[in-house]
Amino acid sequence: MRFRNASVRTKVTALIVSLTCLWAFAAWVTLREGVNLLWAATVNSGVIDPSEPLLIELQRERRLTIARLGARDRDPDKSLRDQRARTDALRTDFEVAAEGTTVNFAMDTTLRARLDEVRGQLGKLAATRKSIDSGKADLSQAALQYNTVIDSFYRMYDSVAEFDDKVIAEDGRTLNEMHRSREMFAREDALLAGVFAKGGFTKTEHAEFVKTAGVFRYTLNEALQKLPAEEQDAFEAWLKTAPVVRVQTMEQQLIRHEATLEPLPVSGEDWQKSAEATLSSMQTVTLAGGDRLLERITPVAVGVIVRLVLAGGLGLLAVIASIVLSITTTRQLLAQLKKLRDAAHELSDERLPGVVERIGRGEEVDLAREVPALDFGDDEIGQVGQAFNTVQRTAVSVAAEQAELRRSIRDILLSLARRTQGLVHRQLTVLDVMERRETDPEELKELFRLDHLAIRMRRNAENLIVLSGSSPARTWRRSVPMVDVVRGALAEVEDYTRVTLMPMGDVVLIGRAVGDVIHLLAELIENAVSFSPPYTSVQVSGQLVANGYVIEIEDRGLGMKTEDLESANERIADPPEFRITGTARLGLYVVSQLAKRHDIQVVLKASPYGGTTVVVLLPQELVQLDPTPEPQQNGGRERLPRRASAVATATRPAVGENVRTLKSARRAAAPAPPPVSAPARTPA
Repeated sequence: MRFRNASVRTKVTALIVSLTCLWAFAAWVTLREGVNLLWAATVNSGVIDPSEPLLIELQRERRLTIARLGARDRDPDKSLRDQRARTDALRTDFEVAAEGTTVNFAMDTTLRARLDEVRGQLGKLAATRKSIDSGKADLSQAALQYNTVIDSFYRMYDSVAEFDDKVIAEDGRTLNEMHRSREMFAREDALLAGVFAKGGFTKTEHAEFVKTAGVFRYTLNEALQKLPAEEQDAFEAWLKTAPVVRVQTMEQQLIRHEATLEPLPVSGEDWQKSAEATLSSMQTVTLAGGDRLLERITPVAVGVIVRLVLAGGLGLLAVIASIVLSITTTRQLLAQLKKLRDAAHELSDERLPGVVERIGRGEEVDLAREVPALDFGDDEIGQVGQAFNTVQRTAVSVAAEQAELRRSIRDILLSLARRTQGLVHRQLTVLDVMERRETDPEELKELFRLDHLAIRMRRNAENLIVLSGSSPARTWRRSVPMVDVVRGALAEVEDYTRVTLMPMGDVVLIGRAVGDVIHLLAELIENAVSFSPPYTSVQVSGQLVANGYVIEIEDRGLGMKTEDLESANERIADPPEFRITGTARLGLYVVSQLAKRHDIQVVLKASPYGGTTVVVLLPQELVQLDPTPEPQQNGGRERLPRRASAVATATRPAVGENVRTLKSARRAAAPAPPPVSAPARTPA
């Protein structure tokens, strides 16, 4: 599953690696034949060739030793000593050749173990000779010890790595069996050498002779049947030679002879002469067969080299060509895919937002010019590009329709808000006239409640105007004292009697920001009042600081979670695009838009009293020191409406009977605080 999701470059790289591994495997299969041929030649020249003369000399030494023991002469004569010297010389040559570095590297584990066994048996040869010369070993023991040494050679031959060609390997094993058959005849000759020297058979010796002769004939016949046709002719001719025929005849005579003291039917000289000729000719025929086998191996070796060149050389060229083609194709493919990817990013990151923004501003958009067709050719990538052209045209068209729809909805919101705002203004005018001519305190209280509800309705209408991206119609041409700005915000809060207004200082707010700041503070104060227990108060304070003017709104509620505070501050600092997908946190969006309009910083933080503190930082260009502080009336500055002053009067110490009456009415209208805690505060 992970590889399925891998990149194109990774997949092509995996394909190249797989192709290279496949070539390496094919090259190694062919190279292995060449290496096997090379190792076989190395083993043959370093182990087999030096061992064959040594094996023949060991057979001769065995025959002379057994003949000497048969004559009951313990002291070795000159011929035996010379034979032992020749054996030792060839042994030294063999061990030196077998210790070569190349030979050791060419041998496998089995052959190395068999070679070590041969060395061990040759190392015991001196002890064998000593036991024979001292008379501790009789004729049968001496024959057994020499046979053990010679058998280790044939086990070593059986461990030589075979050639991969099955026919040639089978012929090689057949020649090895023929060589082993010669060893059986050499054992038969050695046994008879002791018998002739002694002058007759014992029953045990005769039985051993019959067994050895039978094994020789059996192994010879089995090997002859396995030989190929061209080799059988040579061995058939050898079987018809005079020495071989005489040997077979004398074998029959000796087999029929009983183990008695009667003279042997065959003389020792006749047997020795025929046996030596047979062994010599058999060795010659076997070696000739090996030479012919080598001639047959040569074309096979040439074929191995040719396959190695084809699989290694031409295969390597094919792999290199495939790699080059894969790399160039991958680069072209990745270049086209990169072009397609860049076009997709340009569409999603630049074109669509730009088209939507321009349509939102009311501009006309030419889709044919904004969505040019991309040309990627006629291949599979080109077909994907054509599909992408269709997708981007559809996407831009849908985006344009959606932007037009959002603009239409905003226009509808703005139209409804303007109409509602006009009706609310007329309602406030009527209420203001009724309040001025009403003298009954109860009726005045009700009229004042209606007036307050109308002000809140006007703020909700202004919220719709802010959401539509426009500015409210309420504006001030001149600066307003900061305390009156906060009072105006309190006038738009339902439960304003719970708000404690601290001294604000002699500071005025420039006129262009008065309406928006009142609206912003009203939203924040109402949020603080709504999400704190009804029996608690909300404190509003302000002061000049180095970077402007700070207004702090602190409630005594349950506060907000850390993640909620971070989310709210992030939305205020970087307000997202307004989408009509729900009504959650519309107040927070209104605050963020009003703050962004005048570069006002609004930060929510945890209050040490357990609630939440809102810090509103007005920049320096929006505030000024009040040149004509209260109680001066107007004095060139624009004042807030009378209802804001009335609300402010209800939140400051009473200075007259009418104010106390109004304050009592306000308190009577406020609900009694219940003995329960408010829910945890979340952003409005």
